[in-house]
Amino acid sequence: MPLLRLENITKDYAGDGEPVRALNAVSLDVEAGEFVALMGKSGCGKSTLLNLAGAMDFPTSGRVLLDGEDTSSLGDAGLTRLRREKVGFVFQSFQLLNTLTVLENVALPLLLSGRRDAGAALEKLRLVGLEDYGARYPHQLSGGQMQRAGIARALVHEPRLLLADEPTGNLDTATGEAVLEVLSRVAKERGAAILMATHSLESAAITDRVVRMRDGRIEGIDRH
Repeated sequence: MPLLRLENITKDYAGDGEPVRALNAVSLDVEAGEFVALMGKSGCGKSTLLNLAGAMDFPTSGRVLLDGEDTSSLGDAGLTRLRREKVGFVFQSFQLLNTLTVLENVALPLLLSGRRDAGAALEKLRLVGLEDYGARYPHQLSGGQMQRAGIARALVHEPRLLLADEPTGNLDTATGEAVLEVLSRVAKERGAAILMATHSLESAAITDRVVRMRDGRIEGIDRH
């Protein structure tokens, strides 16, 4: 069983008069330690697929299996546990809290789970090369440093699945490449599965597979 399995997923949203189909008969497996890119034009279904993979939403039909668990069969408590234990999110807009230090931002997922472990947060800052920046605040960091802090926060609880939505979209080329290198190392050295939505051919080139999407369907898959 792969770490993430999407089985014949369809997702409809309410529209004016008729439902809007965001995903149509999508099936995809992602293995532990694999770095997979989702590519396609805006509106092709990439972000919807990420939300379903991370148990932030449910398919209209089909199944999402994460580490063997069917997300549709879990109640609110089960979904919260699944996300907190097994899923990490990296956002294009960083989403760091300006009132917290970098170390406090990274440690926040642990705190929300009732754990106080500054050592684990510091270890993740060391992983992304920010061990000397823990006492700073987000506004004192560059864009690339904020994104690396966001990656550290997403990894602090050792998730099995990391979901990244346009993680280099607000970064220059050199900084984006550094961020992608961190993500690649996480997949290879930590064994996490990474699913990344991107418009960038350069970003996709570092991944193991590129899943090309169009109009809510998988148009093709390219292996590197």
